[in-house]
Amino acid sequence: MKGIELMTMRKPTRQGVEAAAARIAGPVTRTPLLPFEVEGRRLWAKAECLQQGGSFKLRGATNRLMLLNPEERQRGVVAFSSGNHAQGVAIAAKRMGIAATIVMPSDAPKVKREATEAAGARVVEYDRERESREEIGARLAAESGATLVPSFDDVDIIEGQGSVGVELRVQMIELTGGVPDKVLVNCGGGGLSGGIALALPEAEIVTVEPEGWDDMARSLESGERVPVPDDAPPTRCDALQTKLVSPLTFDALREAGARGVAVTEDEVAAAMAFAARHLRLVVEPGGAVSLAAVLAGKAGPLTERTAIILSGGNVDPLVYADILKSEAT
Repeated sequence: MKGIELMTMRKPTRQGVEAAAARIAGPVTRTPLLPFEVEGRRLWAKAECLQQGGSFKLRGATNRLMLLNPEERQRGVVAFSSGNHAQGVAIAAKRMGIAATIVMPSDAPKVKREATEAAGARVVEYDRERESREEIGARLAAESGATLVPSFDDVDIIEGQGSVGVELRVQMIELTGGVPDKVLVNCGGGGLSGGIALALPEAEIVTVEPEGWDDMARSLESGERVPVPDDAPPTRCDALQTKLVSPLTFDALREAGARGVAVTEDEVAAAMAFAARHLRLVVEPGGAVSLAAVLAGKAGPLTERTAIILSGGNVDPLVYADILKSEAT
């Protein structure tokens, strides 16, 4: 019992983030920090859409799996995800010779499912509206003795995602002579934003979510976790459809003094088109919300060391083509 109590008390830390960044430096790519201009001001985009697997999720998955002991590796892992975490876990597991089962919604983008299966993982579908991915994942893990690897509600995952912030600090100093002072981060469950907040305590952290799914923003404003309402509108941002944020991520962001904003579907589409035209990058809807907030004037005052995180690029080609076509007319 005492060991369990100690585990539940563990929280992600800046030291843990820095250790994770050093641990995974070989298996993950140091993604570029790219300049771009908005209304004559130079800003910076951390292009995690160019990460292996197409998103930042490889970072947390690699960190979590590297910390498994030999017996745990032998029993395999189970994860649940709409696609980006799935690919991160699948890639990391394949490299380490670990069997991976991924619980994925039946309406997940085809490109994400195919990439997950191509990495060697077994995919188990579920109905996003009627079933709980957490319950299915827990059942599968219990049946096989596998380790459950959450997408954000896990200290090692959060610390691994925070390696984005460690890289960002180094790159911003290299390019501007100073540390980032404002970072806009796409937020689903908060693993990335919480990890970056720990890595960059000097920076103002702004979480960005789709309208109607802005539970982190409303949670930070109210001082307690607030779930997404049952009548939340449809969104193309499948990677950000988290019903309730984790106490771990909420606490990290609340203690950092973070705040949140929300963007519309039209603003997300405009950001995707902007990234294609000005940065030559393919960015998925959920990966573009921080850029959308800047372009829509929702980010607040901007500085020469403001950074946004382009967190993923796994978008269905037909959906992407339709968005770019509509934005060009």
